[in-house]
Amino acid sequence: MKTKLNANDAQTLKRLRELADDVTAAAMKRRDPSIDVPARSLSNVKYNKSKRFIEMGKNTNRRQLFNLSQAKSFMQTMLVASGSSQLIEQGKTTSIRGLYYMLKHTIEGTKEETFEDQDESDPIIEDMEVLSGSLREELHLYAKQAGVMIGNIVLIDSGDEIDCSRMGSGGYGVPSIAEPEVIEFKKCTAKFILHVEKDTVWKRFNEDKFWQKHNCILTHGGGQPPRGVRRMLYRLHNELKLPVYCLLDNDPWGYYIYSVIKQGSINLAYESQRMAIPDAKFLGLRSMDFKRCELSDSVKISLNDTDRKRAHQIANYPWFAHKKEWQKEIKLLLENGFKMEVESLISKDISYVTEQYTPARLKEKDWLD
Repeated sequence: MKTKLNANDAQTLKRLRELADDVTAAAMKRRDPSIDVPARSLSNVKYNKSKRFIEMGKNTNRRQLFNLSQAKSFMQTMLVASGSSQLIEQGKTTSIRGLYYMLKHTIEGTKEETFEDQDESDPIIEDMEVLSGSLREELHLYAKQAGVMIGNIVLIDSGDEIDCSRMGSGGYGVPSIAEPEVIEFKKCTAKFILHVEKDTVWKRFNEDKFWQKHNCILTHGGGQPPRGVRRMLYRLHNELKLPVYCLLDNDPWGYYIYSVIKQGSINLAYESQRMAIPDAKFLGLRSMDFKRCELSDSVKISLNDTDRKRAHQIANYPWFAHKKEWQKEIKLLLENGFKMEVESLISKDISYVTEQYTPARLKEKDWLD
């Protein structure tokens, strides 16, 4: 059954139909149907200094039906477009794995499967995002939910009012689809957002009522934040004008997580304009904190070769390469020869990170940009 479409769904469906119309028109003219897919490669990604985030270039790869090596991927692209159109028309959503099963079947008259496994369908979904200029969530697709928030904000989630200050020890699970059609901000008195890397750190801040004492929204993304969390952070920052501070581990992975939140992902550069937060600040943990906080040797985790290689790569990112403070930070990490987790501050006191470290960094505006 078809459902009444909102303006965003109508626009997304229009773009999908235009793609189908172009293929149909080529076939009617007895031409080889083709699709020009924007290249999602490192060579087609650049850092826009004025916008301060990563974006895709203009290079494309042509996908043709009557090219033996491309025929299957062409067919898969059209299947994903068709499946997304069906979801939008019916006003329903499904997981990216759900779409895989929805489209998987044996091609009539052959023993060939449309998709052998989900590793084939996931990249096609990303192709469809850049082809249609739509986020995956706007195609009515979502991934596994991972990420939580709590704080002084009231939301309307699919018609239900959610007071995030009354969500107890578990918090409000940030949905995979955090678009305005699903999540509406009703009331917010919070002054900023503190994003921490992991659930364990988030629980310490929640139990100590940090968000209540400092009037903020507290979030985590279970490590590398999923798209729903990144999109929520982006909307909170841009629509409610809330500063975003990131408390992450002192290691190349923590630096990378910050980079993705701030500048966007290299692999998914086409999303940056609606997810990157160039004004986000890195609050810690810092390489200097081992001495500054007088931590014990027991918290040290030796850097391995992969850590060192990754640190050098991050130091050479265009958005970090010319920032003296970031170069000093990464240099000291390598000179230290060890990394640290935010949880290491617990060695000082169970609530040291919530009652002393973080309030001091915020008060002194001691962060990396």
